[in-house]
Amino acid sequence: MMDVLNESKWRWIDQTTLGPSFDAKASFAIDDCLCESVGKGISPPVIRGWVHDQTISLGIQDTRLPHLKCGLELLTERGYRYIARSSGGLAVVLDQGVLNLSLILSEKERHLSIDEGFEAMVALIRKMLAPYQLPIEDGEIVGSYCPGRFDLSVHGKKFAGISQRRLRKGIAVQIYLCVTGSGGERAKLIRDFYRAAMNGAETKFTYPTIQPEVMASLSELTGKALSIPQLLKNLHEAMGAKLVSSSLTADEAERFATDYARMVERNRKAFEKIGHFK
Repeated sequence: MMDVLNESKWRWIDQTTLGPSFDAKASFAIDDCLCESVGKGISPPVIRGWVHDQTISLGIQDTRLPHLKCGLELLTERGYRYIARSSGGLAVVLDQGVLNLSLILSEKERHLSIDEGFEAMVALIRKMLAPYQLPIEDGEIVGSYCPGRFDLSVHGKKFAGISQRRLRKGIAVQIYLCVTGSGGERAKLIRDFYRAAMNGAETKFTYPTIQPEVMASLSELTGKALSIPQLLKNLHEAMGAKLVSSSLTADEAERFATDYARMVERNRKAFEKIGHFK
């Protein structure tokens, strides 16, 4: 997938320092907006960095848990907000030690398979983390939260997961990277959420049985005091001069307002029926 990354110009949108007021629903709306720009050929491909404070990003299946209200109440008690995201996968933890990257690609000229989208992100992360000489593997880590075929791990401990959304001839490949803190503690939170939200009930969908010991942060895996700014520096060094700092255009900002309203409505439908829409 290195050919996908070899585009001559990339927009870099840095939203990693916006702080606690940056609503996670906005991130998914921004990626929807950028998918249209990139998919129509108005914009070159985009890499966007984003960080959110104390938020649990839930997948569609999570909103169908039999005792979801109890799970959400547990998250609130632990000091976390929650959203229902528009991309695939299951519940993940977002906090100040988790770096999220979105790779916005175009299908205007040629179709990219789902696997090609995932492989492009894996290739980017391998380049970005090359200085640490980690034996990174991709493949599902059983017992992790939001397990998938393109989990990234070192010695069986997962530090990143990837999801994907496609619309308007654009593809948003999104990854979370646990950079600092305890991967196991994050996993315990999701484990407790599922226990509360299932409460022993039978479900048609198989939710993961979380094993906190199979998850870790990059700081834990490298034994180094890493930081999100350091990883962003690695990203810029990996991509070189073709990565150009940018922000939303006026047209994109206008479309964002519409896409954000759709995200708010998605969350209203997911949570209002149980009295937990915020």
